Amino acid sequence: MLFSVKEVDRAFYAAHLTDFLPARMIDVHTHVWLSAHSGLPRRQVRGAKWPARVAQECPIEDLLETYRLMFPDREVTPLIFGSAREDVVFGEANGYVSASAKRHGLPALLLSTPEWSAEELEREVIAGGFLGLKPYLSYAPAHIPEDQITIYDFLPRHHLEVADAHGWIVMLHIPRPLRLRDPLNLQQMLEIERHYPRLRLIIAHIGRAYCIEDVGNAFDVLRETERMRFDFSANTNAQVMELLIRAVGPQRVLFGSDLPILRMRMRRICENGRYINLVPPGLYGDVSDDPHMRVVSAEEGERLSFFMYEELYAFRRAAEATGLTRAEIEDVFYGNAAQLLAEARGAGDA
Repeated sequence: MLFSVKEVDRAFYAAHLTDFLPARMIDVHTHVWLSAHSGLPRRQVRGAKWPARVAQECPIEDLLETYRLMFPDREVTPLIFGSAREDVVFGEANGYVSASAKRHGLPALLLSTPEWSAEELEREVIAGGFLGLKPYLSYAPAHIPEDQITIYDFLPRHHLEVADAHGWIVMLHIPRPLRLRDPLNLQQMLEIERHYPRLRLIIAHIGRAYCIEDVGNAFDVLRETERMRFDFSANTNAQVMELLIRAVGPQRVLFGSDLPILRMRMRRICENGRYINLVPPGLYGDVSDDPHMRVVSAEEGERLSFFMYEELYAFRRAAEATGLTRAEIEDVFYGNAAQLLAEARGAGDA
């Protein structure tokens, strides 16, 4: 078995999720890859290090099995893309995603590198049958310090122009230590919305606002937007989710998971503006050098369930706090993404 579903998991699901989740869901943020897709000389490691502890690879079969184990009474369709590893071989990783999507009838995005010309990007997306692209800050030029990377360093304007021309989806993981509250991030997010009106921008992880301190005045700025969407993948902060819903409304909020890392057994807390994943002893090795990880007692570890369930329960609390209707909740989990994917497919056929 890929992983065990314990009584603590079944109890959590029954108590908090069974009567909340719709029968059909679309997960807009999932990674599939094989360890064999690595091999280039390693680029500078950027971003969080702990996700690598959860899975060394995630074949498409593992992703689909995860849904079967976690949601035995639900139908889940993933939007898939490769893993943004520093040593990825783009051709192999994207080729695997494309083949997996075609074999299972799934939508997919291309893992992109800013080194490609506009023509190369266009050719890769079209040839692979992708609906858009997934850029990542790890692929920004190596000479730029991690805390100084801008969105345009890994999502260059010529890529945005091509995506806009085709009406593609762009799944954006924003950079910089201040996360969603960073003024330059906000400025560039607004620029993308204004200057590239046809592309379909998704801000992943609610802009990496995992703690309330990551928000600042971002939602005052973002409530003026009209098109950009937000997924709440790998986010367990109900307060942040509530602010998002109040700022942009439920029609621009999307369920995303960030599988396979959502298989993690954990509970997340915030301390002094930093998120910390509380995990069982020994399950993810020695985590003493990672500021985002902390081991709990063996007794408490036995009470920890899946990251996935923690995320979904947080969204339930936000949905109840904002008074979302049943129809609006179903849109967040299915309808909004179904419309987005249909629009992207239609734009590609135009």
